[in-house]
Amino acid sequence: MAEPNSPSPSHTRRISAAQENYHPRYVVWELTLACDQLCTHCGSRAGSARGVELSTDECLKIVDQLAEMGTRDVILIGGEAYLHSGFLQIIRALRAKGIKPSMTTGGLGVTPQLAKDMLEAGIEHVSVSVDGLEDTHDLIRAHKGSFRSAINALDILKAEGVLSAANTNVNRINQKDLEALYELLAEKGIVSWQVQITVPLGRAADRPNMLLQPYDLMEIFPRLATLKQQALQEGIIVMPGNNLGYFGPEEALMRSLYEGGADHWVGCPAGKFVMGIESDGAVKGCPSLQTDAYVGGHLSERTLEDIWTEAPELSFTRNRTVDDLWGFCKTCPFAETCMAGCSFTAHALFGKPGNNPYCHFRARTLAKQGKRERLVLRTNAQGLPFDHGLYEIILEDLDAPEFTQVDGLDERKRLIRMIQKVVA
Repeated sequence: MAEPNSPSPSHTRRISAAQENYHPRYVVWELTLACDQLCTHCGSRAGSARGVELSTDECLKIVDQLAEMGTRDVILIGGEAYLHSGFLQIIRALRAKGIKPSMTTGGLGVTPQLAKDMLEAGIEHVSVSVDGLEDTHDLIRAHKGSFRSAINALDILKAEGVLSAANTNVNRINQKDLEALYELLAEKGIVSWQVQITVPLGRAADRPNMLLQPYDLMEIFPRLATLKQQALQEGIIVMPGNNLGYFGPEEALMRSLYEGGADHWVGCPAGKFVMGIESDGAVKGCPSLQTDAYVGGHLSERTLEDIWTEAPELSFTRNRTVDDLWGFCKTCPFAETCMAGCSFTAHALFGKPGNNPYCHFRARTLAKQGKRERLVLRTNAQGLPFDHGLYEIILEDLDAPEFTQVDGLDERKRLIRMIQKVVA
């Protein structure tokens, strides 16, 4: 069934950034869109630099503004952040201002010298993206040897004394690798592992069969919970990304930093305590939010404080209420707390936030009724950074047939063959 239209937004609760002390505590900063890999699931479609990108001098001025606004952590990304000519200078400037700089990388260009230079500049830690075991990772990253480079990067970072972490996008190509992948990452000495789901954003929007279906969460979450329990015993922090949840029986375990914790999802932090900066100076409330809908201004034209406090594109999570939700999410008993989960995930599916079928509680609730939701692509993405298509939700029986077999291939092989054709 198609989802109903969203109700008109309610503006009954307007809270200023000052009243709640909202500030960009955690900033993800895309230094350049230039990249040394062309990953099939990249939300920003990274590869070549944007036509106009911030210079090192401009970036250093932004560092000053971040410090003035109380930013504590900055994650440098790309593309590949180390391809920006001022990469190390920016790290030093952040550290000098008391901001903890770290980086997320595919690892292809991480050398012993770069690791030494990052450590000397003041890098806090480096998270390497590893999206499965070797064959799977190389397929998703569309680069033979990408897996070996990523694992080698972890070895280099450890040898040079840089704290290392890992992050993984989970989808139907790599979901079977999770347990073996954790064991490998643990052997490499990571301190933390973030797991999120692949969202139909950017290049992933072109590959709908790569994506998990909402009901897949019922199988994946118990497995992740088991890994989280193991990791706690081994001193490794395993955490779900903001688009993985919500409110299933493993919620407190998955969201807490320690065994017996009672943490839970408290709503999308975009524009409250999180901010994203694109390499041309565009500012939005989360690095993954769709550029065309959520950029509140450009740093070449306005100050960071002006954009943060005045742009409605950044303040939407501060102001929304349950009246802004729709579909299942509006009727959910956790609606007021959850606010429909991750905003960019919902927008990537339906062109607006407020209803998110990638929800563990929702999948379990429907399963008890003998039903499940299946996402079907109806409109393709345009081919721009952070773009998306449009999906329809089909409500069907829980035991409805999966995908039709093709030439006797099982589902995983069929998906792999599909992506190989696209990559080729």
